[in-house]
Amino acid sequence: MSRVGRKPIPVPETVTVRLQGQAVHVQGPKGALVHHLPARIQARLADRTLTVARADETARSRALHGLSRTLVHNMILGVTQGFTKELEIQGVGYRAQAAPPPASGPQVLTLQVGFSHPVTVPLPAGVSVEIPKPTQVIVTGMDKALVGQVAASLRAVRPSEPYKGMGIRYAGEVVRRKAGKAVATKTQG
Repeated sequence: MSRVGRKPIPVPETVTVRLQGQAVHVQGPKGALVHHLPARIQARLADRTLTVARADETARSRALHGLSRTLVHNMILGVTQGFTKELEIQGVGYRAQAAPPPASGPQVLTLQVGFSHPVTVPLPAGVSVEIPKPTQVIVTGMDKALVGQVAASLRAVRPSEPYKGMGIRYAGEVVRRKAGKAVATKTQG
C-alpha cells in the first residue's frame, strides 16, 4: 500500500470539493481547479475528508495512487493558500519590470539580463508576479505545477553561469563557481 496514497486529505470549511466521474473539482477562496484522475484511481468524499484509492495492485496503479493523492492535495492547498516561487537576478544592470495587468490579455514581465534587447515574457492566466526589488521576482498562483513551470521558464531566459554567477536563479540556489583562466595559469607556473 502506498504510504502517501492512503493518507486522507482533510477538506477545510472554505473549500468545496465535487466529484464528477473521474474529475475532481475544487473551489476555494482563491479560485477553482479541476483534475481528471486516471481510470485506475477513484476518489471518495465523506465527512469533509477526501480519500484516494486504486483499483488493483499493478505497478502502474501503485505509482499513480500516491501521485493522484498529492495532486488533489496540492489543489486544495492552492485554492486556500496559493503557491510561490522566488527568483533572484544577479548581474550588473540586470533587472526585471512588471507592467500592471491590462484589462484584457496576459500580464507581461520585462527582463533586462545582458542581451542587446529586453526580453518580454507574457504570463499565463492564473499566475502573477510581484517585484519588491528590481532584482527579485516572486511568482504566485494557485496551481503548483503552473507556478513551477513559469518560474523555470523565467530562469531559463538567462540561467546563472559558473564563472561570475550572473543570471537568474531560484532564491537560495547555490551556483558552483569555477576558477577562470587567469587563476588556472598561475597555479601551473
